[in-house]
Amino acid sequence: MKGDYQDLVDEISALLGAPATLENRDFRLIAFGAHDSDDDLAMDPVRTRSILTRQSTAAVRSWFEAFGIARATGPVRIPAAPDAGVFRGRICLPVRYRGIVQGYVWLLDQEPGKPGPGPAALDAAMEVAQRIGVLLAEEAKAGADLSREFLAVLTAGRGWQQDMAVAALRVALGPGGDGLHAAVCVAPWPGEAPASVPGAAAVCVVPRRGGGEPGGAAGPGAAAGAGPEPAGEPALAVLLRLRSTDALAPALAAVARLLPRAAEATGPGGKGGAGGGGTGGGSAATSTAAATAHRVTAGVADPVRGLAELPAAWEQAVAAARAAAAQPRFGPVAQWSGIGPYRLLATLAADPVDDPAVRILLTPANRELARTAEVFLDCAGQAGRAAAALGIHRQTLYYRLARVEQLTGLDLDEGEDRLLLHMALKASRLT
Repeated sequence: MKGDYQDLVDEISALLGAPATLENRDFRLIAFGAHDSDDDLAMDPVRTRSILTRQSTAAVRSWFEAFGIARATGPVRIPAAPDAGVFRGRICLPVRYRGIVQGYVWLLDQEPGKPGPGPAALDAAMEVAQRIGVLLAEEAKAGADLSREFLAVLTAGRGWQQDMAVAALRVALGPGGDGLHAAVCVAPWPGEAPASVPGAAAVCVVPRRGGGEPGGAAGPGAAAGAGPEPAGEPALAVLLRLRSTDALAPALAAVARLLPRAAEATGPGGKGGAGGGGTGGGSAATSTAAATAHRVTAGVADPVRGLAELPAAWEQAVAAARAAAAQPRFGPVAQWSGIGPYRLLATLAADPVDDPAVRILLTPANRELARTAEVFLDCAGQAGRAAAALGIHRQTLYYRLARVEQLTGLDLDEGEDRLLLHMALKASRLT
């Protein structure tokens, strides 16, 4: 495959009389043409870094994308910008397949006053770029075809079975398996996995097991058994390629585009096939609204390099998705690094909360008392703040807290009793 890319890049270089480079849509270098010019401006800092490190920085990417290359269907000329390290103007040939950008071919434009490539030569180069788009799309689809290996890693038991599954996925991914990735969980996800996800190394649908499901009953006092059984709600797992640990924006954007697919399939009139007809389009605001309406959430794990920590990263993603369902303030897409105490609670709340002291408080009949206790503890036991947050008189608050103590047998003046109650109330949101 790499040889095919190199041949096509060399063909474009010959057509336009200038060395070309090919990058994927994440600005990772795939192939580049030979450079034999004595012109120092031809190897400016941006081009040199791209070739030596095989990728461009986030700042360089943002600068080039500001010229509309991701939306363009034909060649785009970009002027020189010495302050940005671009000493020579560029010609960008968008590489597309069925309307979706797959990557970019870059060439150095001629100096001002000198004739550059003519329309006929550029048209011929765009035809070659279309052939590159087909190859890149096929390679992306191959990532979706790794669903069996990816699923094996996420569902294998600890020990040798998991080690063998990770080794098999590493072989299937090739050199890319040693790169930087983020695990993503989208739940609930009815139907099959989407045919392709931008930037994904692998995707699969994981049957949910233990620990509740992100779209189930939420909040203290929710009825026991409300919502589907955990094992009946599958989740979509996505292994996203990353450029760097601090460049999660593309990953989050890809996740946001997945939410409407699941929301449409689970909501009124849904067809039950999230992977069958969704376009994956829509703005972030549309994604948020649809996800909120139909209780679809997503979790993004911390980035990991290589695949050895992938099973742990998947657990992080699942926990973050559950936290997003439990706490609307996290939004429909939650990052593991941003869910605070739910990082611990998610590992403890693998089963519904059934502590004898708080069991009765978590029944539907005592929902208001449970909410009062949770807000009081969220406010660090400050009665004035809690009463204001609840919109009740302080005496009403004291009466409700006394009822909580009567029902649970807990003393809210005792730190350990407060800890038990607070953990139980928060954990009940995750089940």
